[in-house]
Amino acid sequence: MENSLIIALDFANKSEIERFLTPFEDRKLFVKVGMELFYQEGPAIVHQLKEKGHQIFLDLKLHDIPNTVKSAMKGLAQLECDLVNVHAAGGREMMEAALEGLEAGTSAGRKRPNCIAVTQLTSTSQEQMNKEQLIPVTLNESVLHYASLAKDAGLDGVVCSAWESEIIHNRTSSSFFTVCPGIRMKTDHVGDQKRVATPEFARNAGVSAIVVGRSITRSMDPVKSYDQWMRAWRGVHQ
Repeated sequence: MENSLIIALDFANKSEIERFLTPFEDRKLFVKVGMELFYQEGPAIVHQLKEKGHQIFLDLKLHDIPNTVKSAMKGLAQLECDLVNVHAAGGREMMEAALEGLEAGTSAGRKRPNCIAVTQLTSTSQEQMNKEQLIPVTLNESVLHYASLAKDAGLDGVVCSAWESEIIHNRTSSSFFTVCPGIRMKTDHVGDQKRVATPEFARNAGVSAIVVGRSITRSMDPVKSYDQWMRAWRGVHQ
């Protein structure tokens, strides 16, 4: 998963997905299926994308009691996604249960999906966290705490902003995944994100994978935009 660019397929249904993917022809992409799409189309959309050879990040952010998360992950493992996630706020026991479910649901001889934990959403600001979550520490401290908890639970990495990637690797290890949404070109609109960064910043910060949505999916020429993003992310100059 290192140096991956994950396209967030934030569409409402299968028809919109098909229209978006058609210009990419036979390219094999790494795509994110989030709640909007999964709740409309169900597991079938994952099967269809896998049949086309795409890697899948199933972004459902599970957060419930340990036994429920374990059972849910056992079922999700059978979809053979490449990456799934939980909320680190669910606690270490819940995260350990998520891994147990994934192991139990993974077919013999196959690798279980990588599992990462959401630390603080990139739409969350310091003020929001302090006032609405009643967490009295700094945003960095909260993110580092959640990352350490996820590491101790045996997870493969975390979702965080690019601004926290370097300190997370320093606290955990360089092989601990940092998957970062909130990535924007300098000319892009920030939207509902708070802690944004450019692909160049993310690369220099040692981010493992970036998640890009509207900058590609809403582009007039998504293939061209994707190629531009890949060059920026990988530091390839024309």
